[in-house]
Order: sequence, then structure tokens, then C-alpha cells
Amino acid sequence: MKAHHDLLATAEEAVEAGVSWLTRAGAEWSATKFKESGEEVTDADVEVERRVSRVLRERYPDIPVVGEEFSEGGEGGPLPPRCWLLDPIDGTMNYTRGAPLYAVSLAYAEGGSPVVGVLVAPALERRWTAGAEPARRGEHTGGGRCGEPSGVREVSHAVVGVTGTGSPDSRSGRFLAHLMSGAYRVRIHGCMSLDLAGVAEGWLDAAVCFGPSPWDVGAGVALLRERGLAVLGAEGRDFTFDSPILAAGQPDLAKDLAQRWESMPRDGFPTGHGA
Repeated sequence: MKAHHDLLATAEEAVEAGVSWLTRAGAEWSATKFKESGEEVTDADVEVERRVSRVLRERYPDIPVVGEEFSEGGEGGPLPPRCWLLDPIDGTMNYTRGAPLYAVSLAYAEGGSPVVGVLVAPALERRWTAGAEPARRGEHTGGGRCGEPSGVREVSHAVVGVTGTGSPDSRSGRFLAHLMSGAYRVRIHGCMSLDLAGVAEGWLDAAVCFGPSPWDVGAGVALLRERGLAVLGAEGRDFTFDSPILAAGQPDLAKDLAQRWESMPRDGFPTGHGA
């Protein structure tokens, strides 16, 4: 669709404006501050969001930008019918510590569904896009192999990325303990968008995200759906941005993970799924 192609071109231009600055930013930009929520934030988060948003507003002034640091769509309410979803640095904690697992994530959504996405991991020299025809695979700007989704369909054989877990006593914390006894391996990278890219590329067989915000996962959801993978939310339904959980992977695997979440009582441990 030409409209989506034009939106993707703008999204790539906007993300590049943020990434090109971020790769040159000095250490002073990564000093940690804390939001009222307790989450870490840096001046770099704010500056990248400003630079990306400026390009988006210049090209499409009628489409609001819903960002992690600033939002034109209102606080806490439903998303606008059309909007950009921007996480200037997903994995801020990794970024502040010099770890390479962070990304700039931008999606365009219509009716609450992301249809265009750009995801760039500057330190990994990786870029992914969704929404173009024909579909474009991940680009490794530093050279190397780009992968394909794995065919794993059983939790017992799966390497599962998990992000957003709370305390060990929380429902998500108990789910993680349960999953660690049932999955082949569990990986915790601290970056939702890159976990979803990992499923698209086959580094991970599946991903589970707890409490995903639209800007955290918008680009990754577009990427996974374009590659024919399942992205499910609460009760095993197609994921929507109001879901408290996201499970992604091959359809059988994603469905099993979503069902395991549903079987997790708010107190105690799950029944119905053996380790």
C-alpha cells in the first residue's frame, strides 16, 4: 500500500535523525534520573524523542506522536485513531550502563493496531522495518547474517525472552518461576522491543512481555505479524494495547504461554501445566 510505504519512509527518516545523534552523544547525556514512577530516564531519552518527533510533525502534522516521555494523545486514555508510537530508548537501564541491548522504536498505528514499524539497535548495528511491500528483513549494517523465525512450538523446547517481571511475589514473578521450570531456557535482556526482534530473527523462540506500553512493543508487533507469527494477549486473544501481557512466537507456542499466564492465580502457583 503506497500510503504505508510513504509512512515507513518518514518513520525511517525520523528514527535516523534520533539514532545519528544518539551515536554521537557524550557520556553526560546518559546520566540517570528517575521519573515519578521510579523508572530510569536520561537526557538522551528526551533529546532522541524531540528529534524524532520533530521530523514526524514536519511530515505529518495531523498525526499525533504518543511517546514515552511526551505524548500528544493524552495521558492514560485511549490511543488516537491514528498515531505514532515512539520509545526513544527502549532499554534505558542498559543504555546508562553501557550495555548494547537498547533500541529506538517507532510504529504507526491505525485503530489501535500497528501497521508500520522501524526498530534500530545502534550499538548492535541492526535495523528492522515492517510495513513495506515486498517485506524487508532485518538489516545488519555492520555485516553478518540475518535470521528467520524458529519453528519451535513447544515450551519445553523453547528459549523464551521475558521482560517486565515484578517482584518474586507478584503474579508475573511467579509466572517467571513457573516458566523457568518448564521452558528449555529463559532469557532476560531488559528490552521488550529487542526481545520481539529476537523472535522475528530466531535468537529467541518466543517472548513474554509484562505490562507492555504501546511504545514499547508497537514496532515489534508490526514486525512479528508481518512475518506470520502470533502475538497474543490476555485470554489468548490477539494482542491489543490494553492487555497486561504479550506472548509472541509460533501460534501453538504463543497460545501455550498465554494459557500458562491465565492459569496463574493471583495467589499461589498454577495448575494444569506440568513442568
